[in-house]
Formats: sequence, C-alpha cells, structure tokens
Amino acid sequence: MSDQSAVTVIGLGPMGRALAGAFVRAGLRTTAWNRTPGRDGELVELGAVRAESPEEAAAASELTVVCVVDQEAVGSVLRREAVTSALKGRTVANLSASTPAKARDTADWASVHGVRYLDGAIMTPIGTIGTPDAVFLHSGPKDLYREHHPALEALGGSHTHLGEDPGRAAAYEIALLDVFWTAMAGYAHALAVARAEGITARELAPFATGIGAILPPIFEELADGVDGGDYSGESNPITSAASSMAHIIDTSEGHGIDSGVMRAVEGLARRVIGTGHGTDGFIRVTDLLRAEAAVR
Repeated sequence: MSDQSAVTVIGLGPMGRALAGAFVRAGLRTTAWNRTPGRDGELVELGAVRAESPEEAAAASELTVVCVVDQEAVGSVLRREAVTSALKGRTVANLSASTPAKARDTADWASVHGVRYLDGAIMTPIGTIGTPDAVFLHSGPKDLYREHHPALEALGGSHTHLGEDPGRAAAYEIALLDVFWTAMAGYAHALAVARAEGITARELAPFATGIGAILPPIFEELADGVDGGDYSGESNPITSAASSMAHIIDTSEGHGIDSGVMRAVEGLARRVIGTGHGTDGFIRVTDLLRAEAAVR
C-alpha cells in the first residue's frame, strides 16, 4: 500500500495550483514543483513543500499528480533521466489534457521504466476543485486506482474509473470537449448574428439558456437510438433540419458574418440526405461519419 498521507503535484498553472491547494487543505503532505518558478508562493504559505527540481518532487511521495498543458509537456518533465529514475516503483496520476493515443504511449513508456501509471481527466472548472461539484475521470489498472483513491478523493467531487485501457479517460474527455467547444462556437456565432439584427447578447441569453435546457433529455434519447441503430426522424427529419441551417447561413452571410461552421454542418446533413436517409433524424450524421472514416 502507498503512503496516502503524501502527494506530489507537478505543474502549477491555475488548475495545478487548485489541485495542490485541495491536497494541502485535506491534510496531505504536499510537495509542489513547476517548470516556471514563483507560482508556489501561496501554496507554501498554506503548508506545501517547495521542491527545487522535478526529481526531488518525484522522490518525495508515492503518488505524483501531473497537471501540465499537454502530453508533450508531460514527457518533457517525466522522461528526464533523473525524474524517471526517481519515479521507478512509484505512481503517476496524469491529469493533463491529452489524446487517447498519447495517453497510451505514456502508459507504455511508464511500464517499460517501472513507473505505475494512471491517466485521468478533469471535466469541471477550476472553481469546483475541492468541492462536491468537481468531476474526475480515471483509467488504467483498477487495483492501482483503488490504492490511490483515498488520496484522490481529497480533490473533491466524483471520481469514476472507466476501465483498464489507459486511453479511455482521454477518449471520454475528447468526446465531451467536442460537445462543449462545438456548443461554444455555436453560441459565439449566434451572438454575432443576433447583434447584427439589433439584439443584444443580454437580451438573447435567457432564451439561449432555454435552448440549452432542452438538450440533456435529447442527448439521452439519441444515445439510446445510436447504440440501437435507430435514427428515426419522425418528429424532425434531417431534410427539415437542413432547411433551417440554410436560413441561418443566409442570414449570417447577409450580414457578412462567416458561416463556415454552419455550412460544414449543413454539408453533413446534405450528405446524409444524398445517401437516401432524408427521413432520418440529424443524428444519422453519426453513422455517416463512421462510414466515411472506414473507407479512408
């Protein structure tokens, strides 16, 4: 069993500082290190220990939590010879943003060098860390996750182990961020069109919130349909959806506003219609995308 009273945090950007602060406040002996000096002042005041080097940080605890900008940054720190040596036999819980393939590559590297490895994703904003609203996803060896779960619980919120495949947490993260950023792009575009029509962002916001509120039950219903191969468009066929998309494009471009995102979405809808599925719902695009990828 690992020493659950100690943890190291590597990476002290805003999220990393929030993680380290939650560990300190939970009473864990917390060692912190960052590539750029000077970001640990408040943490040290709270009681964290400043490491002078990444190898010193790695050697300080059985569990090292890494939260840096991407997997390339992870490698630039952990794959230093001295750091790799210090981590041998210890556990890395990598909560940095990644792709499934890169997460698996890091797990392979860890296995070769005797480093125990968990991958993970943080799916909520900085302000939720240490509160019941935080959401963490984890993947990798289940026994290793169970071993360190007591320490990870100090971060608050919910922790879900998604499976042994180390890339699975990153796969969930990619899919969920796809939803988020596509929605944000749509909202930004909608505000631009609204303002061109003399509607302020504040005036539109409560109605946009209403549109957002209808999405969760739709997501649930469509998930069952996609998994079951049911793309029914009885209430809203994709031909109707494509027509409304054309109206958005026409209005946008009439104001000189780039409609590239909506044109891409309309293009997907038109391709579905072209394959003879015009009576299906928009979610038939899921099947189209997978079928097109299979022949590339």
